Amino acid sequence: MAEEASSPTKPASGKLLIEANVGEGFWRKGPNNTLPPPDMVGPYMRNRAVPVEPVEGRKAWIIGSGIAGLAAAFYMIRDGGMKGEDITILDTMNVAGGSLDGAGNAEDGYIIRGGREMNFNYDNFWDVFQDVPALELPEGYSVLDEYRLVNDNDANWSKARLMHKQGQIRDFSTLGLSKSHQWEIVKLLLKRKEDLDDITIEQYFSESFLETNFWYLWRSMFAFENWQSLLEVKLYMHRFFDAIDGLTDMSALVFPKYNQYDSFVVPLTRLLKEKGVKLQFDTRVHDLDMIEGAGGRTVVAIRSERGGKDESIAIGPKDVVFALTGSMTEGTAYGDMDLVPVLARGNTEPGEDSDWTLWKNLARKSPVFGKPEKFYGNVRGSMWESATLTCKPSPFVDKLKELSVNDPYSGRTVTGGIITFTDSNWVLSFTCNRQPHFPTQPDDVLVLWVYALLMDKDGNYVKKPMPDCTGREILAELCYHLGIVDQLDEIAANTKVRLALMPYITAQFMPRAAGDRPRVVPEGCTNLALLGQFVETSNDIIFTMECSVRTARIGVYTLLGLPKQVADISPTQYDIRNLLKGARALNNNEPFPGERLLHRLLDKTYYAHILPPLPEQEETIRERAEAELSALLGKGSQALGTVFGWLDQLRDGLRNISK
Repeated sequence: MAEEASSPTKPASGKLLIEANVGEGFWRKGPNNTLPPPDMVGPYMRNRAVPVEPVEGRKAWIIGSGIAGLAAAFYMIRDGGMKGEDITILDTMNVAGGSLDGAGNAEDGYIIRGGREMNFNYDNFWDVFQDVPALELPEGYSVLDEYRLVNDNDANWSKARLMHKQGQIRDFSTLGLSKSHQWEIVKLLLKRKEDLDDITIEQYFSESFLETNFWYLWRSMFAFENWQSLLEVKLYMHRFFDAIDGLTDMSALVFPKYNQYDSFVVPLTRLLKEKGVKLQFDTRVHDLDMIEGAGGRTVVAIRSERGGKDESIAIGPKDVVFALTGSMTEGTAYGDMDLVPVLARGNTEPGEDSDWTLWKNLARKSPVFGKPEKFYGNVRGSMWESATLTCKPSPFVDKLKELSVNDPYSGRTVTGGIITFTDSNWVLSFTCNRQPHFPTQPDDVLVLWVYALLMDKDGNYVKKPMPDCTGREILAELCYHLGIVDQLDEIAANTKVRLALMPYITAQFMPRAAGDRPRVVPEGCTNLALLGQFVETSNDIIFTMECSVRTARIGVYTLLGLPKQVADISPTQYDIRNLLKGARALNNNEPFPGERLLHRLLDKTYYAHILPPLPEQEETIRERAEAELSALLGKGSQALGTVFGWLDQLRDGLRNISK
């Protein structure tokens, strides 16, 4: 009897590959492959798999209560059939949410270490939150319902995305790319991922590229430093290629009503607690005891410190463990209006009392756990600082109103995302999201967020690097770039500033090579999955809530033996419409080379609508198309007339077929 043929989703062994990878081959339907395409999303992927193994008697331990840990608990209950009381989440802090934070009050000042720009195709993230009861809407509605209600009725966009010259809006209507800059992007998109190990952004792109509108928009939106990973930039370009035409005015983004903690952590933890999930705080896990045998590696105990005392948690033969590796916000140093943050972490070693310790100890056991030092070992390269402003009416608020899409007190979109000062020595940005940003925020208070990328440059107004500044001095630098520094005293009297200096906030972007990050379930691990921003997935990016949820979903399905696949990233990057409109956006909203030829070919056919509209009248399209073809074939070429005759014949034929 012939052996069953293998496929990208079902190898010859017959074991289902939980994590789909469209890069290993695309779907070709046949009797040996019963699964949909590896990057298919939608209702067909909403099936609930029947567990292969019973969950009775099984317990789960989750190390870290960020969105990845919370999502792991959610998937074990919803898809794995586990009871909530059999799941325990351990965390160093005394509040859930990890890096998704939001705290404070109007008197002392609010604080949010970071914000989240979100996209329509966060398929795993929305898969969770379509089943999480809404924060404020009545019973029966979900967080997704709530999110759509806000964003469908309040479009996001920015009218002041880039600024310079102390208060002037810089022209950001196009990406500002020359033909050579466009070619740099195209070549990067064509490169194989495997060819970009340890290459930095500035090693690849030209100096002039790094001064374009595109790069100011891109680096400030995603927080890339020029010395960081070119591979990650490439992955981001593929992930968000469908949104590139909305990059300038940020119309491609959607934002929550409130800060990330209240919008997502509060409703999800509320659901998990109702299901019986236990959260144990003040517990720092520093190692996992393992036994090895028959090519497998099994966790038998969790080593931790709780309340200053060592503690060991025994892991049963059926139990599973999920662990966060590394932390973006570990070692955050705080400051305020008059206090400069004092960083406790060294440049190359975070110390044994850090959230990196567990990963370091795992890496000592086997190369399958990666190389954490590639990410934590250069604080100067991964650090930046943010400031949260709690503002009462002042000349600062008056200036904000000029730059806002809607009145800041209206509850609607305000700045539509960050505003970046392109002539700032710090590459300073600020944003005001919908207000109130906290559910109990007073009506006369606004909460804004400020951050900068460069930590080693003196400010343009305050002649110090940002980490050496108090909140008052950072406020002064911001007011200088807004052209209102002469009113600083009145502004400061009505503003509270709280600071967060984060040594590892972009550690996940540091240059890396294959094997530096472990897989979600490292080779040989029988009951351990790794979660968060420092693990490897097939094609997804990092520094998003979506990728954290993806790692949780892959881990749960794998360890619980659920016969269900986690789809690869949304296939929007392959959609010909996105490729065409992306090419137009990269060409500064002008028709890209050859676009008029495509119009000549497809005009009046069913497929005409896939092309962006041309700016010219129809009678001039042929002239422009001829000019394009002349540039390709040479003026006076005999082929020119032949090709146009062929195009006309083909178009007439297509038109007749479509009738």
